[in-house]
Amino acid sequence: MARTVFCQHLNKEADGLDFQLYPGDVGKRIFDNISKEAWALWQKKQIMLINEKKLNMMNPEDRKMLEGAMVGFLFEGQEVEIEGYTPPEKK
Repeated sequence: MARTVFCQHLNKEADGLDFQLYPGDVGKRIFDNISKEAWALWQKKQIMLINEKKLNMMNPEDRKMLEGAMVGFLFEGQEVEIEGYTPPEKK
């Protein structure tokens, strides 16, 4: 049976993640409060952000910047700024 969480990003009950995908306190917060659907949305944004800004995940500063963008996107309703990308209009 799937875990259900109240997703803070989507503001609705949804299937929760199967296991903690990110380490530490931030990872626990994501596991407890973010749905699979919201996590998939973040992963798409994360890939675009890493590619656009040419982030190096071995660089602690780049990882910190990416974590800040992740927390902002998932919990604070901040949109990820990606130069030259226009999100599709919502119907």
